[in-house]
Amino acid sequence: MTEAAELPPAPEQAREVFGDRFADAVRYAELLAEAGVQRGLIGPREVPRLWERHLLNCAVLSEVVPEGVTVCDVGSGAGLPGIPLALVREDLKITLLEPLLRRTNFLTEVVELLGLDHVTVVRGRAEEVMGKIQPVHVVTARAVAPLDRLATWGIPLLRPYGEMLALKGDAAEEELKSASAALSKLGAVATSIVHVGDGVVDPMSTVVRVEVGESPGGVRFAAKRAKAARTGRTRRRRG
Repeated sequence: MTEAAELPPAPEQAREVFGDRFADAVRYAELLAEAGVQRGLIGPREVPRLWERHLLNCAVLSEVVPEGVTVCDVGSGAGLPGIPLALVREDLKITLLEPLLRRTNFLTEVVELLGLDHVTVVRGRAEEVMGKIQPVHVVTARAVAPLDRLATWGIPLLRPYGEMLALKGDAAEEELKSASAALSKLGAVATSIVHVGDGVVDPMSTVVRVEVGESPGGVRFAAKRAKAARTGRTRRRRG
């Protein structure tokens, strides 16, 4: 049995990025390095680079998230990018959406332990929760799926004129190009690639931004959304 990798001390940039929540960020890193590895939520090889590759890489996403909006982190997994984002942005209302029970259990424990009152954990797949959770201003995601597939899950959860922010790697431009037709069908009106985290992470984090118009999900999801809304109204009347 290989010995568990040791979590390195937090870099100085982490103090600047997390500010008053720095101690909570350290606790979260420790939880990822311990319980996260034990429960198979994160690979043991990731522990030495947890700060740069995971926590800081996700926290800098805050640079492109508007103030005071609602956010849904699709396929949140161990809470990346949702929890680092929540630690630096208490003005946001964040939903961590994750289908696997062992992951939602971990997320619930972290949210309670860190006192993240502005964060809600929801167990489910994106395609199942439409109509059950309120449409949001921003959908975030990291390492969930190729952009075209991710868009079919994330975009229908948006409010009109919302945006999806996907943390991607070196192939971001290529992915965006190959997904352009699918994005158009889903109601995207503008796409761009943004680099964030200058002076914090090297290389900077790459974000694919997909902005939608008045019909997120396009024609394909219009009927589904209307049906979900009707079902929701019926449930509320019965309640």
